[in-house]
Amino acid sequence: MSSSDRTATRAGGRHGKPWRAAGAAVVVLLAVVGAVMIGASFRTVPPPRPPQPLAQAATAGPTTTPTTSPAIPGPANGANPATAGPLTADQPSADDPAPNPDLAPAALSRSTPTSVTIPTIGVHAEIMSLGLNPDGSIEVPPLAQAMKAGWYSLGASPGEAGNAVIVGHVDSSKLGPAVFFNLGALKPGDTISVAREDGSTATFTVNEVKSYPKTDFPTELVYGPSDTPSLRVVTCGGAFDQSAGSYVDNVIAFATMTP
Repeated sequence: MSSSDRTATRAGGRHGKPWRAAGAAVVVLLAVVGAVMIGASFRTVPPPRPPQPLAQAATAGPTTTPTTSPAIPGPANGANPATAGPLTADQPSADDPAPNPDLAPAALSRSTPTSVTIPTIGVHAEIMSLGLNPDGSIEVPPLAQAMKAGWYSLGASPGEAGNAVIVGHVDSSKLGPAVFFNLGALKPGDTISVAREDGSTATFTVNEVKSYPKTDFPTELVYGPSDTPSLRVVTCGGAFDQSAGSYVDNVIAFATMTP
């Protein structure tokens, strides 16, 4: 079964036939569709690549066409993020500001998230609830629904005390740029709003956006426990390793709930 046939697929990158390349079959199809699309097939300018976090954009190598994408790692041994990792209330994440007792927002009760909105990068997407793959990686939305985001439902819900985790594809062979294609363009101070099933909305302020090698995924920063309602939004990015058929990095936005 191809990856595009699975209900829960590997995270982030493109799969199947390359959407960047215009092969013979694509050219024939465009000829049937019409002159406007034919014109697009003769572009000499390469299609857009995912933007990288500002501080790291200059270090990203060339991107070509992926065929597969490694999964986003889940918490160690499939542990619940509320207890995973060595972080404690006395050891806040390096990417989150030190909590101020006078400004810290009150944590919300648990509620399933239904949509995520990130105005500065034009995201307004439905959220589906997901768990873990058999190998311990996080499920992501099926590629046929690459414009949807996925919430790791075994962890905190957005607005609860703890690190809520939302993941999504960067692009798709069928759709091109996907839900979090522009995640790397976020900057500190940008806002992320998550609508919840109970009718409330949890709004988060971005603290930092960073790119990490997939071989050195920051499990503790993503899943470690926290007394502060926080959010981690994860997709793929960085350079593309042609031999491995995948992006080499994960782009992660770290955010804290706005008081």
